[in-house]
Amino acid sequence: MKNFITRAITGVLFVAVLVGCILYSPFSFGFLFFIISAMSVLEFGMLINKYTDSHINVYISGLGGAYLFMAFMCYCTDITNASVFLPYLLLLLYMMISELYLKRENPIGNWAHTMLSQVYVALPFALLNVISFQHDSTASMVSYNPILPLSIFVFLWMSDTGAYCIGTLIGRHRLFERISPKKSWEGSIGGGVVAIIAAVVLAHFFPILTVWEWIGLALTIVVLGTWGDLTESLFKRQLGIKDSGHILPGHGGMLDRFDSALMAIPAATVYLYFISF
Repeated sequence: MKNFITRAITGVLFVAVLVGCILYSPFSFGFLFFIISAMSVLEFGMLINKYTDSHINVYISGLGGAYLFMAFMCYCTDITNASVFLPYLLLLLYMMISELYLKRENPIGNWAHTMLSQVYVALPFALLNVISFQHDSTASMVSYNPILPLSIFVFLWMSDTGAYCIGTLIGRHRLFERISPKKSWEGSIGGGVVAIIAAVVLAHFFPILTVWEWIGLALTIVVLGTWGDLTESLFKRQLGIKDSGHILPGHGGMLDRFDSALMAIPAATVYLYFISF
């Protein structure tokens, strides 16, 4: 009961902060995900350093993840041009070249995990800016639309809730038993149905997309979110750990909370880009 209460309180606060910052203003949105990007990359790096024979510079990697988010935000809001990415490219070069002089035992593993921290963890959060800021060609201005980035998390939350409830009641056939023994096909399908219902509700209140476009977005997020969850489960299984961290009492670490989003966000970006034509 104590663990349930802790988990519930943390969950409510987590959702309140995320929803509040996304809806309040583009500045609160940017500040929140700047922090999340840095903390998530730091957490990833610390896990690699502790549980593998690779070693990466967690602080430089965390700085890179945070800078990549801000670079995307500045570029997407027309504050600056593409030159904002040049310091990030120099940072990547530094992280590659530095291995020549550090004389560590596993430079290839260090390179691979350093780049993975940026591609797997940092880039998805940076892509939220592409979803959040739209260019109005007629008015030559950029507008912030918090509903689209928020909808990604709403669909993931609805899918997780539906999958848990339905999987607990009637789940019999394992979805991916080798990696996540508790997930079932029944739960996953149920979660998808709940997400579709949420999409229809969003289409009614926010007709920025058609009903079918909202449903397509929901299904894209649910499917890729499931793969994202399984990917992080495989990552933790390889490391031999249950949670990626303990920063969120009862919920684990940052990667535990955003595992589904790490694949759902890039997929949503591609989907929204595709339907915009």
